[in-house]
Amino acid sequence: MTMVNLTINGKQIQAPQGATILEAARGAGIHIPTLCYHPELRPEGACRLCMVEASGARTLVASCVYPISEGMVVNTNTNKVREARKTVVELLLANHPKDCLSCQRSGDCELQKIAADLGMRKIRFDGGARKAHTIDCSNPSLVRDQEKCILCGRCIRVCRDVQGMSVYSFARRGFDTIVSTAFENDLKDAVCTYCGQCASVCPTAAIVEKDDTEKVWAAINDPGKVVLVQTAPAVRVALGEELGIPAGSIVTGKMVAALRRLGFDKVFDTNFSADLTIMEEGHEFLHRLQNGGVLPMITSCSPGWVNMMELKYPELLPHLSTAKSPQQMFGAVAKTYYAEKAGINPADIVCVSVMPCTAKKAEAAREEMCDSGYRDVDVVITTRELGRMIREAGLDFANLPEEKYDSPLGAGTGAAVIFGTTGGVMEAALRTVAEVVLGEEIANVEYHDVRGMEQTREAVIKVGETEVKVAVVHTLASARKMLERIKAGTADYHFIEVMACPGGCIGGGGQPLPVNAEIRRIRREALFECDRASELRKSHENPEIKELYDTWLGKPLGEKAHSLLHTHYSAQKR
Repeated sequence: MTMVNLTINGKQIQAPQGATILEAARGAGIHIPTLCYHPELRPEGACRLCMVEASGARTLVASCVYPISEGMVVNTNTNKVREARKTVVELLLANHPKDCLSCQRSGDCELQKIAADLGMRKIRFDGGARKAHTIDCSNPSLVRDQEKCILCGRCIRVCRDVQGMSVYSFARRGFDTIVSTAFENDLKDAVCTYCGQCASVCPTAAIVEKDDTEKVWAAINDPGKVVLVQTAPAVRVALGEELGIPAGSIVTGKMVAALRRLGFDKVFDTNFSADLTIMEEGHEFLHRLQNGGVLPMITSCSPGWVNMMELKYPELLPHLSTAKSPQQMFGAVAKTYYAEKAGINPADIVCVSVMPCTAKKAEAAREEMCDSGYRDVDVVITTRELGRMIREAGLDFANLPEEKYDSPLGAGTGAAVIFGTTGGVMEAALRTVAEVVLGEEIANVEYHDVRGMEQTREAVIKVGETEVKVAVVHTLASARKMLERIKAGTADYHFIEVMACPGGCIGGGGQPLPVNAEIRRIRREALFECDRASELRKSHENPEIKELYDTWLGKPLGEKAHSLLHTHYSAQKR
């Protein structure tokens, strides 16, 4: 690698040829503030906040797009630079709502932090006749507020380049410029999967998850309701970040304790229904493999991915597993099996999910998710929303005791916990499918061939005498490439796992901010640590799952299981 010598703020450093000034500075531990820049998105130099002085340039340059050169001298903190940055922020604030104290991103807003860091105490400019925009809360998952948009373009780039959906683009001109969907439609009418990656990269509150915490508080405070809560695998390794604990900390026990103190009647684990999903989905795969069913079979646990299939590739829907996601399976079992076992009228049960995903809100609202006669899941909150509830209740999270989940829907295996990362569903399924086929215990349960963070991974796994070719894909842009291969007949796989978000649920649209490659890696390793520490690491070994089938469901893919735990998908027209 060719290295370039340059000087930044009097410090001589080296950086790779082709790097930008911003990259060189950050590599040397020199801070330059940014807004439109995001380390995982293509830089555009739109906001001009990262301007610096560079030798050879007649004016200040945007460091996020300006390449370094041999012998370059850069100054990032001169009076000229600071005044220019203050002017940029003043212009943004002049046309920005002044409701910081009541804003959902208060204390976690990049614009707010930069204004504080720059010592902004007065705004010299008047935004004039600010355009009033209607807040778009038309869908179950996301809320868009154009008033708070600073036109950084991050949402456009992540939706286009990472997710391949291109829901957003710039519209109009000049002072009237906005970020818009096609024809300025509401999101419910746009070709949006509700994955929430736009909310994950938005520096302000222009795009946020729909806050459903008031619904949860109302249910908890209703004496006539029995409020059950389930927590997804990826939440336990991310919630701590929302509450001041280092990234990747495993806070399962403290989270259970916090949920009890918030007032939930029972605290259950989505790992239970992840194991249940493997039982149904794994046997479905075997049935297709052995009986000439539609292959490759594709997992259906990620609702953003399912939405994309229904919107863009309805002709390929027969490839999707009919198994409901763990969230929905839990709700179906809670309002039937658990209600019967506990002697509770299912009409009195409120089922709440804590998920890393904004699309889970839309999934719970799907018309067909009520096979028991009751809605499977009543309210979905994200990891961020749970963090806000814990802070609102004044709980000292770091000092809470370690507590365990309730039974009988609280036991989970190591196979279930790795559902939270890309490749985890595939690995969990293989652990069970291999033993079902062989009829004997397999000692090595770790399938490293399907692990990793590459956008697409493939492997050939020996299951008995059969070689099973599998693929693992994450991000919707990569998923679209896979679907095009299926259409072209060049994807000769038996089983494909797809996760909508980068890294899977660890990088979900409802996870604590910021989310980047390093944080996803740390969360991922924490999930594997949970798996290694588990006494049971295969879904079919879960004693509560065994009891469920022995005493109530009968067998995987049986009539009762099929009616409650499986669903259908159809083309979405918006």
